[in-house]
Amino acid sequence: MVSSEQRRKQLAREKYERQQRRRAAARRRARVRNGAIALGLALVLAAGAAYAAAGGLGGDDGGDKADAERTPEPSKAPDPCDKPAKGEPNGKQWKKEPAMKVDKSASYAMSLDTTCGTIGFEMDASKTPRTANSFRFLTEKKFFDHTPCHRLVDGDIHVLQCGDPQGTGEGGPGYTIPDENLKDPRLKGETYPAGTVAMANQYNAKTGKGRDSGGSQFFLVYEDSKLPPDYTPFGRITQGMDVLKKIAKAGSTPDPQTRNTPPNATVVIDRATVRES
Repeated sequence: MVSSEQRRKQLAREKYERQQRRRAAARRRARVRNGAIALGLALVLAAGAAYAAAGGLGGDDGGDKADAERTPEPSKAPDPCDKPAKGEPNGKQWKKEPAMKVDKSASYAMSLDTTCGTIGFEMDASKTPRTANSFRFLTEKKFFDHTPCHRLVDGDIHVLQCGDPQGTGEGGPGYTIPDENLKDPRLKGETYPAGTVAMANQYNAKTGKGRDSGGSQFFLVYEDSKLPPDYTPFGRITQGMDVLKKIAKAGSTPDPQTRNTPPNATVVIDRATVRES
């Protein structure tokens, strides 16, 4: 027969175990959220400027070190995409932002012909003129052609990141452009709604450094994502949400060396174009 003291100890032990499980779950959610923001959206330019994401966004200790050192299992998810078209990124570099040539009263449509299907979005030059101008310039120079989408995040945020000719998260066009449209009313509640196209950058909220550091890397939001309004929202997806869902369904496999999360799908932009709409 169980004594009242034994029962008390048993209940106390069960309560402690429940608390430990809740704390472990909270740490996992924090790692996903912080890793997504720090690694999923931090653009480290080829010039070598470091983004101090770990210190800026914090983290917890405990069992994280063992988790980080554990080699992830290779994904067994089938690749839903086709083989890339023949060709390599041209990797061109420029020292200065291109001269303004877009019509600020017009809208521009960008099309990404990828190995997984076509993704299209509209850019509003009145709200993000320098971003729209940069993307028009880069597509004219075929900068995005044959470049991979190198990062998929599917945790507290849901984004596919593209625009790096190196495919590492460290590439760019050689110049930077300023943040724009950060007070867009669509970002209410610190949420980037599904269908948003936004710029990656080096901004570190803890130090307040890294503003106006956008380059060529951008991310496509396929589900509402909780993010502070620090990333220029410059486009709205009009075609290809089914393509993004297909890519997301295939998942990603973390790279233990770079801590990147490349998609399991072979996502390559075969050709990018911009036209005035």
